[in-house]
Amino acid sequence: MSDPTLIFGHRNPDADAICSAIAYADFKDKTDEGTFQAARCGNSNARIDAVLDHFGVGLPPFIGDVTPRLREAMSGDLVTVPSHATCAEALELIERHDIQVVPVVREDGRLQGQVSIFQLGRYFVPRLGKAQEMRRVDTSLSSIVRALKAEVLHLVEGDRVEELQVRVGAMDIRSFDRFTDREYMDPDRSVIVVGDRWDIQQRSIQLGIRLLVITGGLAVADEVVERAREEGVSLIVSPYDSATTAWAIRAATRVGEVMSLESVEFRPQETVADVRRKTSTMGPAVFMVTNDDERLLGVFTRRDLLRPSRTRLILVDHNELSQAVSGAEQVNIVEVVDHHRLGDLRTQDPILFINRPVGSTCTIVADLYRQAGLTPSGDMAGVMMGGLVSDTLNLRSPTATPLDHEILSWLEELAGTTGSELADVIFSWGSVVGQKAPDEVIAMDRKVYQEGEFRFAISQVEEVGFGEFWDRSDDLMEALERSRSDEDLALAALMVTDIKEQDSLLLVRGEERIVDAITYPAVEQGEVYRLTGVVSRKKQLLPFISGILRDGSETVAG
Repeated sequence: MSDPTLIFGHRNPDADAICSAIAYADFKDKTDEGTFQAARCGNSNARIDAVLDHFGVGLPPFIGDVTPRLREAMSGDLVTVPSHATCAEALELIERHDIQVVPVVREDGRLQGQVSIFQLGRYFVPRLGKAQEMRRVDTSLSSIVRALKAEVLHLVEGDRVEELQVRVGAMDIRSFDRFTDREYMDPDRSVIVVGDRWDIQQRSIQLGIRLLVITGGLAVADEVVERAREEGVSLIVSPYDSATTAWAIRAATRVGEVMSLESVEFRPQETVADVRRKTSTMGPAVFMVTNDDERLLGVFTRRDLLRPSRTRLILVDHNELSQAVSGAEQVNIVEVVDHHRLGDLRTQDPILFINRPVGSTCTIVADLYRQAGLTPSGDMAGVMMGGLVSDTLNLRSPTATPLDHEILSWLEELAGTTGSELADVIFSWGSVVGQKAPDEVIAMDRKVYQEGEFRFAISQVEEVGFGEFWDRSDDLMEALERSRSDEDLALAALMVTDIKEQDSLLLVRGEERIVDAITYPAVEQGEVYRLTGVVSRKKQLLPFISGILRDGSETVAG
């Protein structure tokens, strides 16, 4: 089965981001082919947990990074040989699987080396003036039998690995004798390949050679077999002609004698982008992937690194890469469902992009159910209610639209509860500011934006009253400054919204020219501002901050 399409909200998810991801995965499972999985790239919070616990729905799994890794690009369907395998067996694997390189591994799976078609080619191509080298083969008689698929008539110490010299007895017996006199032939290391030349067969046995190979599948006289046994000469019958037999015997050389001990290795967790950069100027055609114990996990080529990532994403409740799961820009974003301003997202291919000016992404997803003629289950309707009620402050936010009202009424019937009842569950769990560390407060529902040359972040938390905020305002200011400094932001802001009074306080740290341009009434000049009637980051505060930064860009340009 193919990997599931992952559905993510933004990095610092609120209830709408998590709930819309869950609901949209359910919707896609009912309306589209393939599998879909809701996921999250940030921590949950008490409000999210309150909604999911209330309706008995589990929290999506955490996936913090979708950057393509080498384990996704490599081939784990390994074709390997041990060092005691023959070159013939390696060549057979290369041909059968249409590959260039065969890794050589130990019994425990650890990488020992590699043998390539090019190494084997250099080994088997004759080199003038080096006849002795061409005749040499380091192997065992059993390996020769395997390489030839030979019939064994007599075999002595067949598993002993040794250095042998191969000669073809394709000559008159007198020439054969002169040849053996001229070039010293150590019988204990000699392999004679001969056809139905009875005289050379007898002479070879008389010399006490290590192995006599009869070619062409020819019958061997009983007296030859008997003498071979008496003299301790190994005797086999090859089905091939003499030339092919001699070549195949050389192919019985153990892979360990030919292989390269130097392999370029990578780890499976390395990113494809890093590995592509590292291998761009390297010589090998095939690279190895091993774990920390040097066990072989996979192989890959440069072509494998150029294949598109198999990971598919759907983004909900955001459309800016700065807010998306890490690595999103390196994989396939196939859909977006959102209710925010258009951001910096670019894709290689056309995608389904749904962006509607409503109060919550859950409103959009619920309306898709209605348009498709589908009725969500009670718990799924409740989950969508949770995102809608949370994001619109139970329809009291200026972002709430007539469609939000209509959808909430529809979901209330299906979930068996009201928006007001669910709002009590969501907003009665306590103070974020009072219960969380300052750095956690800043990071909880934080979005990063780009406006021209300026990169800025706005965090938002909802409270019942500002008492806890004033008790910890100094600590929050320090956390805000750390956030701004660590990420080199032009502005970092925390919007604390009183959901009962429908007002907000704005805590800011940033470049002086930007802070000085804030026109909201200052509670503490340059640090805290009162935002009467402002409860929406998206619809009320973000346009104001963006306008200041656009004016700043024009001033700099002028």
